[in-house]
Amino acid sequence: MDSMIYTAMTGAKHILEMQANTSNNLANLNTGGFRAQIDTFRAVPVLGSGLPTRAFVADSTVGSDFTPGPMEQTGNNLDVAVQGSGWLAVDLGNGTQGYTRNGSLKINENGLLQTQNGDNVMGVDDGPITIPPDEQVAIAQDGTVSSIPRTGVLTSVNILGQIKLVNPPAAVLVRGDDGYFRMRDGKPAATDPNVAIASGMIEGSNVSAVSAMVDMISLGRQFEIQMKLLTNAQSNDTKASQIMALV
Repeated sequence: MDSMIYTAMTGAKHILEMQANTSNNLANLNTGGFRAQIDTFRAVPVLGSGLPTRAFVADSTVGSDFTPGPMEQTGNNLDVAVQGSGWLAVDLGNGTQGYTRNGSLKINENGLLQTQNGDNVMGVDDGPITIPPDEQVAIAQDGTVSSIPRTGVLTSVNILGQIKLVNPPAAVLVRGDDGYFRMRDGKPAATDPNVAIASGMIEGSNVSAVSAMVDMISLGRQFEIQMKLLTNAQSNDTKASQIMALV
């Protein structure tokens, strides 16, 4: 009977954790370049004397769904979308790099090219990209950032830098709590000249609202089943105690 309690107790706990991950996926339905998190259940034997038949249920995060999201044209010169595989490199401010597909960029008050979260977009020289004031920005397919004067006669186009574009294997990437992906070994990824971006476009989230809602309903019903198992275990214990009292 206690074997059932082990399974139901841990099953209910990790169903709630999986429900939280599914809710997070659903909450990021409109987050540009978001990659859905994938979870699954697995059984873990309980180690210890006299417990060979007991097992915990564990929520194992398999990884992320790297399927590309839908492309949306915005017409904003600071919006970029990675075409095919690849990532934009971001300076996380602590000597490490993060990687994102969310190409909704902005220029801060100091003229630095940043993500909407306020993190600096990295150049191929691992430094920030600075935009002069009163300049119109154009971003080429290879990530080259150029400036064009907004006033006066157009005489030249100034190259300000090139966005660092990387394409590490998905197996070596891990998701951080801030939503950025990082290299599993902590080392920076190398620039990949084959990665291309499209200006004036944004990649949407690859989360399916319908699938996420179905998963939430299914997890809710699974949680109810675990609760019923615990109720049955309690009922069995009460009846067993009553029988033993008659002996």
